[in-house]
Amino acid sequence: MAKRTAIIDIGSNSARLVIFEKSSHYGFHLICEQKSKVRIGEGAYEKEGYLQPIGIERAFLALQSFIYTIEKYRVRKTICVATSALRDAPNGKVFVRWIKKELGIDIKIIDGKQEAKFGAIAANNLLPLNDAITIDIGGGSSDMALIENGKIIDTYSLNLGTVRLKELFFDKECSLTETNAKAKAFIHKELERLPSHFRHRLAVGIGGTARTLSKGVMKRSGHPLDKLHAFTYGVEAWHDYFERIPKSSAKGLKKFGLKKSRYDTIREGTLIFTEILSHIGAQKVISSSVGVREGVFLEQMLRDEGLTFPKDINPSVVSILDRFHPLIKLEQKNKGKLKIASRLYAVMQEEIRDEKRYRSELNWALKLSYIGEILNVYSSHQTAFYIAIQELNYGFSHEEILLISSLLRMHGKELLYEPLIEEYHLLLPDETSLLWLSFIYTLTVFLHENSHAADIDFSYAEKTLTITSDQPLYLAREKIKKLEKPVPFAIIIKDRNRIPKNKELGI
Repeated sequence: MAKRTAIIDIGSNSARLVIFEKSSHYGFHLICEQKSKVRIGEGAYEKEGYLQPIGIERAFLALQSFIYTIEKYRVRKTICVATSALRDAPNGKVFVRWIKKELGIDIKIIDGKQEAKFGAIAANNLLPLNDAITIDIGGGSSDMALIENGKIIDTYSLNLGTVRLKELFFDKECSLTETNAKAKAFIHKELERLPSHFRHRLAVGIGGTARTLSKGVMKRSGHPLDKLHAFTYGVEAWHDYFERIPKSSAKGLKKFGLKKSRYDTIREGTLIFTEILSHIGAQKVISSSVGVREGVFLEQMLRDEGLTFPKDINPSVVSILDRFHPLIKLEQKNKGKLKIASRLYAVMQEEIRDEKRYRSELNWALKLSYIGEILNVYSSHQTAFYIAIQELNYGFSHEEILLISSLLRMHGKELLYEPLIEEYHLLLPDETSLLWLSFIYTLTVFLHENSHAADIDFSYAEKTLTITSDQPLYLAREKIKKLEKPVPFAIIIKDRNRIPKNKELGI
């Protein structure tokens, strides 16, 4: 696969360009994103689906600009897909031929089921879930996929889109009450087509409508982490908030704390979203900042992997290590840190008593423990925190992201960094758990970076932790002496120190 791949997604409402760069076999990151609100389907739903000149012209200009960006980034491979507006349009194929002739872009028109599959591939790989229903509301369609046990079981496409509802109902000169009633009836009739097995407690919100609503919920709930991807909320708790949005006038939308750029279609989108959530019995929504574009990319990247990453691989972690870990090749060969932490965490269960519930987060933090040093040795722990909190985008919940990042920040003789605890306490474990995890993490790093691949073991009895090593731990001793402990206990180090005799020096 090419090192840099550009994906263009032409939807009914927007055209987007993303450029991904591969850093290794399983590592990748986004290096460019551009968007244009082309509204290629504007006016089409009242003109028997035919694309109209105003939308065609905007789409051409956006695609022309995308080409300049792709050339600037020296992209080797470009994939362009188009969704409902072009597949519904009788003149869609004429547009595709025209763009190929004038701009050299090959546009692949995908059907609704394929669109749903791409969204599901992205969600299945890049969100912390095993079972869910994805809901991707576009301008012309709502595309859904059923995921069970990490497998895409079925996909379906409904003729429910924000632009479609806007032109058919909300742009008419009717009262809002009448508009909502007619639009709801239209939605319910379309939902009757959805197969009965599309039922699940967890819904994945993909696309502009879902993102806008999630941001509104985050803002109103005072959510401390400014990251949309994997943000989760309860449907019932926000039912009234969602119910009021479609009933609002366009001018009244500002009171809901939503992005102004979404005012033109958010009422239609919210109505579709809430009715689908109700129909499938969803109780929770997990927000996705990935969708069709990431799915198209991952289909190429994982075509020989069954369209899923191996279970022990997290692409965000791989990408961070590829870019920010100065010792990555050495670390890949040396699993010592994880072995030390595993033994220590097990031995200290007599005090911790958490059944090692945070073992996964602890291991991820240890894998990332040196990522700050490549940018700033003297503030490496602060740097590592900021890298992790920004770049741990895929496959983790917000609670997991905060805990992993916080462990990176807390490394030092003091176990807790109070300003961080105060800011993110809603998403972090209780303070006692944090103290123990920080102790395990910090002691593991001290021992590993100063032990030269030693075989280190632990025992704990009568309030004494004994550390046994087959190699010297001289440099680690002073750091360990100063290390804060969650509760009072002694630490004894039994290592192998050999000083050769020298009579001239008196030893």
